[in-house]
Amino acid sequence: MANVKVYNMQGAAVGEMTLSDDVFGVEAHVPAMHAVVRAYMNAQRQGTQSALTRTEVRGGGRKIYRQKGTGNARHHGRRAPQFTHGGVVFAPKPRDYRISVPKKVRRLAMKSALSCKVSDAELVVVDKIELAEAKTKNVVSMLKALGADKKALIVTADADPMVVRASNNISGVKTTFVGSLNVVDILNCDKMIVSQDAVKRVEEVYAE
Repeated sequence: MANVKVYNMQGAAVGEMTLSDDVFGVEAHVPAMHAVVRAYMNAQRQGTQSALTRTEVRGGGRKIYRQKGTGNARHHGRRAPQFTHGGVVFAPKPRDYRISVPKKVRRLAMKSALSCKVSDAELVVVDKIELAEAKTKNVVSMLKALGADKKALIVTADADPMVVRASNNISGVKTTFVGSLNVVDILNCDKMIVSQDAVKRVEEVYAE
């Protein structure tokens, strides 16, 4: 089992914590993470693109000139794709881009992403993340003390409006809680700052 240091919000080490190998020590499964990331990105697409085919555009219906004798190519309507204002060949239509991923694959991808953060020393465990008031400077000072100057993901056990409000104006910082944690956010951050309670909650949810 991996041991990680536990810090306070001022950046001082206050103890150690043992992480479960079933959640934070698995071998990274890249295909599973790729499948989950692809499904997540596909679900963000609106799928409202639309264009008209030659049967849907307005106009046409009368042969534009006789079949033979003009020296031109044979045509019927003016709304064929090769003409201006004509229809679109294989026009895109509204569709649903969502794809389904099995539950076992989603769980494996989450464990793989968490394990990658531990092996890359990008997981920072904090004893507790609490703010008396929603001040951005409090979160900025915490991130600076913990060495998370770039993209950071702050994870709490439950939704914390104070932390969310105090972090909204910080570029590159995203907040979430265990119930809405996803693989894309984990892989997209340089430092993952997790409260000690959130780590225990994650182990409860994803332990085999």
